[in-house]
Amino acid sequence: MNTARETALGLTGWLKRLWPLIALLGATALVFAMGWHRYFTVTALAENREALRHIIDANMLLSLAAFVALYAAVVALSLPGGAVMTIAGGFLFGWLVGGAASVVGATIGATIVFLIARSTLGRLLAQRAGPFLSRFRQGFQEDAFSYLLFLRLVPIFPFWLVNLAPGLLNVRFATYVATTFLGIIPGTFAFALAGNGLDSIIERQRTMYESCLAKSGPGGQESCSYSLDPGMLLTPELITGLVALGLVALIPVVLKRIRRAP
Repeated sequence: MNTARETALGLTGWLKRLWPLIALLGATALVFAMGWHRYFTVTALAENREALRHIIDANMLLSLAAFVALYAAVVALSLPGGAVMTIAGGFLFGWLVGGAASVVGATIGATIVFLIARSTLGRLLAQRAGPFLSRFRQGFQEDAFSYLLFLRLVPIFPFWLVNLAPGLLNVRFATYVATTFLGIIPGTFAFALAGNGLDSIIERQRTMYESCLAKSGPGGQESCSYSLDPGMLLTPELITGLVALGLVALIPVVLKRIRRAP
């Protein structure tokens, strides 16, 4: 009897620790099972732009709050749509308001992942992760603020991984939130600015699509495609600027290593 009771209590304790992770994984599985992740594309944004702008015009504050909540959910669930959400923010709300809303939403979503990673399960994973986290551990130990700021400014690793690793490696909560908020500002506003000019790209692509249909004649829809790629919004200048910002963030780490050198 005592053994069965202890087992039941142990399972209850584990469920209490694991429920945030279980809920997160369950929500992610639901999104993919329902196919909702397919809506996070620039093409879907272009196709629904009039309806979305009508909703925003009817209730700006509620639409903005819904956008922040949706962005936080996309980041927390590690869905492949963060860049599209940032572009959508600039496209629908303007680069300033949309960029600010994207920064807030992304920071909230990343913080949710961080807090779950810092749970008891997070400590267990950190012990077993081994080489998976070794590439991050030294940087966080030497200068967590500068290193994490660099990882945010220059997206060398996937966003979800940079959200997870600091929680597993015991980075301070305040350091994580501050570097996340500050580090994503340049890239976020760059994409928001790109989204602000998306209308011209949409019209150009639509013109090309209609021209293709006219030349192809009947059945041209099979050979002509109307699609928009977020990559077309990136420029070499934008990428170079983000890399430069990341290198600046690494200066304190480099200086510390130079001082330690004999």
